[in-house]
Amino acid sequence: MSSDFRLKEQLPELTEQIVATYTPKDSINHLGHCPLPSYTAVVEILLDLKDILYPGYRRKTGLHTGNIRYHVGSLIDSLHDELTTQIARALRHESRVQKKHTDCESDVDFEAKGQTMAIELLKRIPELRRILATDVQAAFDGDPACQTTDEVVFCYPGFEAITVYRIAHQLVKLDVPFIPRMMTEWAHKQTGIDIHPGATIGDHFFIDHGTGVVIGETCEIGRRVKLYQGVTLGALSFKTDDDGQLIRGSKRHPTIEDGVVVYANATILGGKTTIGKDSVIGSSVWITKSVGPQTTVVLEKPQLKVRNGKNDSLADEMNFQI
Repeated sequence: MSSDFRLKEQLPELTEQIVATYTPKDSINHLGHCPLPSYTAVVEILLDLKDILYPGYRRKTGLHTGNIRYHVGSLIDSLHDELTTQIARALRHESRVQKKHTDCESDVDFEAKGQTMAIELLKRIPELRRILATDVQAAFDGDPACQTTDEVVFCYPGFEAITVYRIAHQLVKLDVPFIPRMMTEWAHKQTGIDIHPGATIGDHFFIDHGTGVVIGETCEIGRRVKLYQGVTLGALSFKTDDDGQLIRGSKRHPTIEDGVVVYANATILGGKTTIGKDSVIGSSVWITKSVGPQTTVVLEKPQLKVRNGKNDSLADEMNFQI
């Protein structure tokens, strides 16, 4: 059956109806000559940074002492240019939003500020490599199924999410807007692990399996902490002002001290909630109050009921304690 070309006569009118919704008060369009950071470029920046952080593991193979300097130098040069451009766009956009104007005119040299921030991020790569090496070791030490540290770098979604988080967190510390969240939400999409770039996380951090983990913006996590899949470190409630608007910037998420292990599907909520050093939080618990050091928190053993027989009969019901 061929298309009815007469129906296409409606398309100009449909176009006008759609374009009419693009008003200045519309919050889901960005029209003008002041570009936002490029999502594609930000992802490419992450891929280049990971090539530097983990040479030989990612896109470029065949690296050795004879060519590594050239490879890294080329990446650093392109990263300088792209980071400068994308950070400048983010800074300009933030300025426009805060000042509530629509044009790109400003007395601020956003490119110069972007370049300074880009250089500072690149300076932090050696320290990023140091702390990420501790995360690799934590994964290897904490998972008996892991055969080599190479396996962690190649295969572990938790480590992928941590890598992106640690890059994005450095940008947060440099006061770069917008881009850190773009990075961690890309990692969220790739891994199913949601780490806000504003969270503070110590070294030797390990997320085992990882799917469904959520770590909020004001969460503070100490050293040698281990989380399993489905863990939520979230907010208990959201305070509002007299106009009903959310009050932003307060401590809303829990503090997890050194050496804590949190098992699958546990939920820990609230900015005043602290899990003390070397504690163990069992699966599927719900915690909204602080727990002292070296404490184990578990649910009481649930009861399973197994039904035998036809027609959903209860006659042969058996109870089991887990």
